[in-house]
Amino acid sequence: MNMPERDIAEYQIEAEEYFRTPLKSNAFEMNDETKIALISEHFTSILNILGLDLTDDSLKGTPGRIAKMYVKEIFSGLNPDNKPIPTLFENNYRYNEMLVEKNIAVFSNCEHHFVPITGKAHVAYISKGKVIGLSKLNRIVQYYCSRPQVQERLTIQIAEEIKRVMGTDDVAVMIDANHHCVSSRGIRDIGSSTITTSFNGKFKDADTKNEFLKYIA
Repeated sequence: MNMPERDIAEYQIEAEEYFRTPLKSNAFEMNDETKIALISEHFTSILNILGLDLTDDSLKGTPGRIAKMYVKEIFSGLNPDNKPIPTLFENNYRYNEMLVEKNIAVFSNCEHHFVPITGKAHVAYISKGKVIGLSKLNRIVQYYCSRPQVQERLTIQIAEEIKRVMGTDDVAVMIDANHHCVSSRGIRDIGSSTITTSFNGKFKDADTKNEFLKYIA
């Protein structure tokens, strides 16, 4: 994959930060088609080891379906070509209150067991001269969800990207999610959820923080 210099630079910056996704240095050398072919081959071996009959009509296409799903869908956020390009507008109406986008769908996968993390994200920012197309906030969340994740890192990555795009430190992110590694295995607790937050800039002030929390309650 030939990455644009901009994307390589952004990944190099991210790699130096505490919120980085742990990626190999050669993570972008292989194109999607090659990845799909290799993952399909390895999943064929896994399913054979499990004792499944891959000549069965229901199973014979499963390795390829899994491989395509991994590369093109649920882990597509590992490919910087899929990073959303923000649409920014001048804040001509001088709106200087917080903007909140709540109940953004979260679907990610726990990097410890590769099972789903599902829930909602709530994000907010206070403009310093620019506003963003609302759907781009959803796309930023979706992009960072589409990687193997831990919820703490995911929360910080979303906040840091919105700060970078918007040119403001006044950003808040909260994620409330269910971890299927808790509900489907081990303790098998289906009633618990995990909340993580990232409060930055003016959102560290108690009044501003409480205003945000009131809106998403």
